[in-house]
Amino acid sequence: MEWDDELDASGLLCPLPVLKARKRLQGMARGQVLKILATDPAAVVDVPHFCAESGHELIGMDEGSEPQVYLIRRV
Repeated sequence: MEWDDELDASGLLCPLPVLKARKRLQGMARGQVLKILATDPAAVVDVPHFCAESGHELIGMDEGSEPQVYLIRRV
């Protein structure tokens, strides 16, 4: 899968990965994909919840990798 921008949130704890993702997505065009790298164990709950609440599309996640990887399409 290809992405348009990447956010390395490794080492950041809740809620910083989601807050930084929201800010980054605001600067992206509709339809573009943001790849997020995170190490916070809470991200497996926070990122999908953020997408559901904000309307962005979570198109992929690998919470088993280190760091965790999330792909979000801006809507």
